[in-house]
Amino acid sequence: MNAETIRKMMGVFLLVLLTAMSMSKPVQEYFRIPKQIVMFEGETLHFASALPVQATVKDAPHSIEVEKKNHSLSVQAKQSGEKQMVLEMAGMPIKKVDVKVLPNLKVIPGGQSIGVKLNTLGVLVVGHHLIETENGKKSPGEIAGIQVGDIITSINGKKIENMSDLSPFIEEAGKTGKPLQLQILRDHRSFATKLVPLKDKHDHAYRIGLYIRDSAAGIGTMTFYDPASKKYGALGHVISDMDTKKPIVVQDGQIMKSTVTSIEKGSSGNPGEKLARFSSDKEVIGNITNNSPFGIFGTLSKPIHNEMFDKPIPIALSHQVKEGPAKILTVVENDKVEAFDIEIVSTVPQKFPATKGLIIRVTDPRLLKKTGGIVQGMSGSPIIQDGKLIGAVTHVFVNDPTSGYGVHIEWMLNEAGIDLYGKSTQKAS
Repeated sequence: MNAETIRKMMGVFLLVLLTAMSMSKPVQEYFRIPKQIVMFEGETLHFASALPVQATVKDAPHSIEVEKKNHSLSVQAKQSGEKQMVLEMAGMPIKKVDVKVLPNLKVIPGGQSIGVKLNTLGVLVVGHHLIETENGKKSPGEIAGIQVGDIITSINGKKIENMSDLSPFIEEAGKTGKPLQLQILRDHRSFATKLVPLKDKHDHAYRIGLYIRDSAAGIGTMTFYDPASKKYGALGHVISDMDTKKPIVVQDGQIMKSTVTSIEKGSSGNPGEKLARFSSDKEVIGNITNNSPFGIFGTLSKPIHNEMFDKPIPIALSHQVKEGPAKILTVVENDKVEAFDIEIVSTVPQKFPATKGLIIRVTDPRLLKKTGGIVQGMSGSPIIQDGKLIGAVTHVFVNDPTSGYGVHIEWMLNEAGIDLYGKSTQKAS
């Protein structure tokens, strides 16, 4: 037997041996121990480990307690901060694990029905219309290259905040014949253009040939608020303009209490809806500073109450959420917040902010009878599992109103400017 044959046989033997070892239960358990662990103070995680592994924590041995017992490795967080745990076998380091320990952040879950009013940054262009002039039908706005979804932020160097701000500029341009100098915001890019108003041959008024809007209103559901900072999060998804389908760029806004008056029950292909009215006094209970893919956010100016939860509860990170039973808090009649049974069908542990991290299904017979499942206006309803706030309802499946999507709560907290390390930060609007 020559040396080449022996070398090939040894290679095959080692390959078979490595494959067998990788399929063994102790080795698979070792690889299941992640390279990064995120946990809260006081929390204990258990990892199956049949290998004779020991663990030490660098620099701060008392901040994390690690115990090897039988075939289990337990890690208990004692103090917040970022540490490194080193797994050793026979005195040799074999794996490093970054451990991030978060303070016990608690917030008060919502469930209340709220009225929402958004004021756009500038005025939003929602359509073109033709003006009958002596020379035919034309749209000055379209001629100027203005598109649906554009935002007019200034005219002739003057800031535009609402629709009434445009009239004096249009009249002046009509009299002088000078074009309007418009500053336009499109997809977060600003550019300038010129627009010449045209005279309508019927009423002799000068017009710009654009349909515009400066505000939007609707209802939704409060998700949470922080009793310390008064910051809140609601809806769980961005508010888009009904005509342009584009997210509304917010200048400011307000939320107020609302009362559910009736329910349009959902069915396959026809999402239902909560019908509600703003509170009779239209008292503003908070502002809106941010309209993001994860909901609307701001600060409460008036206290709101939830008869079911008057004290803060802990939150769960995306990797801590599990499939199985949970509850949502929402209003289906008047102002009463109630809890209804759902099931977490799917959950995706997310390392970076992303929407639609949860798939949920309504299982509560009473809610199914009342609404058919998830309906419009229910967006933002907090989801609670094992006494922890884990997320919010966001979208309904059009062909199956009993099911829909949810967003993990940690991303809403980030957008609200509530740092998971216990620091209150300010998100840009």
